[in-house]
Amino acid sequence: MIILNELMGSKFTSVLHKISITIFVLAAQCWFSQSKDSIKEKHILPVTLYKKDFKEILPAQTLSGEQLERLNSHSVADALRYFSGVQIKDYGGIGGMKTINIRSLGSQHVGVFYDGIQLGNVQNGLVDLGRFSLDDIEEISLYNGQKSEIFQPAKDFGSSGSIYLQPKTPSFKGNQKTNLVIRLKNSSIELFNPSFRLEQKISKKVAASFSSEFMQSDGVYKFRYTKKYPDGETAYDTIFKRFDSDITAKRFETSVNGTLNNGSWNVRGYGYLSNRGIPGAIVNNRFDARGQRMIDESYFVQANFRKKIFPKFETQFKAKFAYDYTHYIDTVSSIKVNNQYIQREVYLSSSNLYSITPNWDVSANVDFQYNNMDADLKLFSYPTRYTSLVAFATTYQWNRFKFLGSVLGTFVHEEVELNSKAPDKSEWTPAAFLSYQPFNSKDFTVRAFYKRIFRMPTFNDLYYTLIGSSSLKPEFTNQYDAGFTYQKFYNNSIFKSFYVKVDGYFNKVEDKIIAAPNGSMFRWSMFNLGNVEIIGTDVNVQAELQLGQVKIKPLVSYTYQRARDFSDREESYFGDQIPYTPWHSGTFSLMADYKDWAFNYSFIYVGERYDINQNNIPYNYVQPWYTHDLSVQKKFNWGSHQFKASLEVNNVLNQYYEVVLSYPMPGRNFRLILSYTL
Repeated sequence: MIILNELMGSKFTSVLHKISITIFVLAAQCWFSQSKDSIKEKHILPVTLYKKDFKEILPAQTLSGEQLERLNSHSVADALRYFSGVQIKDYGGIGGMKTINIRSLGSQHVGVFYDGIQLGNVQNGLVDLGRFSLDDIEEISLYNGQKSEIFQPAKDFGSSGSIYLQPKTPSFKGNQKTNLVIRLKNSSIELFNPSFRLEQKISKKVAASFSSEFMQSDGVYKFRYTKKYPDGETAYDTIFKRFDSDITAKRFETSVNGTLNNGSWNVRGYGYLSNRGIPGAIVNNRFDARGQRMIDESYFVQANFRKKIFPKFETQFKAKFAYDYTHYIDTVSSIKVNNQYIQREVYLSSSNLYSITPNWDVSANVDFQYNNMDADLKLFSYPTRYTSLVAFATTYQWNRFKFLGSVLGTFVHEEVELNSKAPDKSEWTPAAFLSYQPFNSKDFTVRAFYKRIFRMPTFNDLYYTLIGSSSLKPEFTNQYDAGFTYQKFYNNSIFKSFYVKVDGYFNKVEDKIIAAPNGSMFRWSMFNLGNVEIIGTDVNVQAELQLGQVKIKPLVSYTYQRARDFSDREESYFGDQIPYTPWHSGTFSLMADYKDWAFNYSFIYVGERYDINQNNIPYNYVQPWYTHDLSVQKKFNWGSHQFKASLEVNNVLNQYYEVVLSYPMPGRNFRLILSYTL
């Protein structure tokens, strides 16, 4: 405790650490004081955990199970394209970075959680979703605002939007003790991608899993390059090949999961290593490889323990250690770059839930996080950040009315070895969620929420040599949302179910962090200026039909957004749509099953936008793009084992398009997936 207090350098945060450790100790003592008989119990008993009813205050968009396998998606970023309100920035090819933006609030406002613990990047606030394969993911969920639970870590209350990646949990049929799945993926972009997943039942209460994946591709594909004159007229239109999107990557993951009397626990380890070319912008008639490369090593170990100690009291602990290494090399540009960065993170969390009545719960949640960063840059600050979070929340249900309210306290202290440090920050931010079922039937629900949250400036914002500004203020968002959900099941020979979710929202971003040149393109300044207002609508429609032996599942999503920049009335772009935000976007997918055959068709549309130059003028106009994808699967049963073959045709009409200006995407390509289950 003495060491921790000295590190924090703040009386208030010191008190928070004492509270956190006290909660940890008391809860641990309560658990170990349980009778030895319960510890020696030989059979798996039912685990009665936190009630799930309150989740439906704000329903999530979810993809799970075979849906993920059939959406022509290679990575998590590909799958998220099918959610409404989402913009994916894809910088081209297999090696290009892929980030997500929810409702135009910015990628740094999106919390990405893996097995219940947030993935971090204190350097720039971005999580590269391209490095997460779908082979080990059971479910992807997207929440606007936050997950409608109160029994969760304090960090879960701290994002404007959240993505939850739930890895697969070992499950066994009958007396089976071992599961093994082997996959091989190949594509027309010279992809070699074998993987396997092994699950082993150790005892009645403990199971383990191990998975590994290797991916290699030269990343070469054709693209169309169009040159424009300043007046918007096309100068020429030519087909070239991209040569700087190669990648060699290895991923491995292991977990041990267990149950105990009224509780559960798990430990997970993860590693990802890659060496990839960085796709360069196709400008000034440059089509050759640019010589930019990035070598990544990312590791983390995390653990979760959850137990109901008393009939009305439940607790959970989470812990994580993460290490990230990045080596960026540029040997071709006029300014040579060869820099290395190291990030370390330690995270501890204690969440506690108490049920006052069957319809009224309260929670207290305390987190502590330590981050530091090293880099071989000249005059680098070598920053260290200590973050304490405290969240108090309550849920209450009265007849057909549900309410969730929370307040999050965030307290940040930073230290540096060189230069000036950012001042300590202390913020309290509230959130309130309401839902109501106006009719006796539970088919129709109306809901609304308000949430205020902020994001801390990243280490790059604050301390990057010659760029960062330690005086930056946090970037705040205010979110307002209202909508309804209708879900109906039918006893009909053809029409089985129908689901629709509609939301209208208004978001406002204050003190948006802006980067601007300061004297030359090699010296930039960071400052607070932005004021962005977003008005939008998200629509999701799903249905299920049965035509004889054919099961059909259509899914439609649509988003309208008007996201305008009101930062400075003197600027010509005042009131214009912010860069890369389309007014209209949507997806349509159709899944059909017949016996051992499965068919999927997907359509993605992104409407007209303007590029990063901000002014909504013809020269900055970016045309709409769309793709059609097809896939067919066949299952073969060989005794007690299963073999599955899948053929995908992506971008069927060979559309040449750019998600980000000057980063062309692949045209038509094919992928073959073979999997064998033992």
